[in-house]
Amino acid sequence: MTTAGATAAAPGGRYGRRARWASALAVGVAAVLTATVLGAGFGRDPSVVDSVLLDGPAPPLAGPTLGGGRFDLAEHRGEVVLVNVWASWCEPCRREYPLLAEADRRLSPRGLQIVGINTQDTVAEATAFLEEMGGENFPNVLDPQGRHAVEWGTFGVPETFVVDRDGQLVARRVGELPREWIMDRVVPLLGRR
Repeated sequence: MTTAGATAAAPGGRYGRRARWASALAVGVAAVLTATVLGAGFGRDPSVVDSVLLDGPAPPLAGPTLGGGRFDLAEHRGEVVLVNVWASWCEPCRREYPLLAEADRRLSPRGLQIVGINTQDTVAEATAFLEEMGGENFPNVLDPQGRHAVEWGTFGVPETFVVDRDGQLVARRVGELPREWIMDRVVPLLGRR
């Protein structure tokens, strides 16, 4: 082998430098693309980001409840179900709970089933929250590790979903519920049989 060939093939030679530059360029391009994709999602208001779950079958929801019972969404086919993801440490959850209790009282005779997903909480703190709010008005599925919340595609708490009589996820609200949202998104579904 000639001296020129040995220099070109050596790690510090012309071909070695090209390989390093190509690798560095590829890493740089990948970093810029990743930052662009991630940056587009961060800082956005999650209430304007559509859930990929909407207009499809509702995710499963079954498990023990705070009241010591068991809830299974599959057993409520034929009812409109409002699913509210909450935690005792969440201030907007505290503010919206009286509205949920009122909706349960007024709309459950018309076919509405409300169920809470108590996420990333302890049983003691969740129970204390409900006692402070006047008691448990509807079942609340325990979700201490947040698995159900993830399956439902939540961004945080509170977050509320509506499942129609056919088991389809038809509405989602990020943040504290206003009364108007229940009137606009839930009540019309109760009129259909």
